[in-house]
Amino acid sequence: MEHEARDAVGWFLAWGRATRFAFSVVAAVLSPKLYTPRARTATTRQIYFTAWQVLPGFALFAAALSVVVVEITLRTARQFALEQYALELIFRALVLELMPLLTALFVALRSGSAISTEIALARVAGEFHNLESAGIEPFERDFVPRVAASAVSVFALTTLACLFVLALSYVVLYGVSPWGFEAYTRTVALVFTPLALTALVAKCIAFGAAVAVIPISAGLEATRDAMSAPVAVMGGMVRLFFALGLIEIVALALKYV
Repeated sequence: MEHEARDAVGWFLAWGRATRFAFSVVAAVLSPKLYTPRARTATTRQIYFTAWQVLPGFALFAAALSVVVVEITLRTARQFALEQYALELIFRALVLELMPLLTALFVALRSGSAISTEIALARVAGEFHNLESAGIEPFERDFVPRVAASAVSVFALTTLACLFVLALSYVVLYGVSPWGFEAYTRTVALVFTPLALTALVAKCIAFGAAVAVIPISAGLEATRDAMSAPVAVMGGMVRLFFALGLIEIVALALKYV
């Protein structure tokens, strides 16, 4: 019982540290002194590693998933004589909900764990202490560039995936014929209202920030003991997946409840 209580306290303390770190990142972003050539270079490098390197594989995955889900939805709708609603269902479920979440999970699996491991190993090696001794701000070189890159990468990859869904939906439903363009654009205008697009952008930004903020804060929990690094990384990834699910639940609640 005592062990379970200690774990529960540690869980809440870890979330508190992550929240405090998130506020520190926001404060750093609002500071003009952060926008230096070093910070821009670090952000560009992180975007390259997080988004550009995975672009071919992610594009193939997004296209394949889009074709499969669109085809299943259309065939199911035809069975129930609801084909006229199939396109709207695809846009609302796949574009506005599923693709942003899957993209965030994709980036989390590839980059979130790597970010947490890098920060934890740097913490074990005492690199942050050395940076501060050299007058280099960790937020400028390591923290904020990673958060910014994750947010940009999740948003860019989600946009790409959604464009695949939009294009492939038309091809699967109407082929290469231009005759369905009027009905198609009418459905697009019905679903993608300014409010829906604003909510989508906000959710992508929240996903992107969580993918970096939580792993970094978890990595900072490591000590000079090398055995603390894998424990910190594992705990950070569990909290990250919990946070992504919570963001999606809150977004759905605000939209449909």
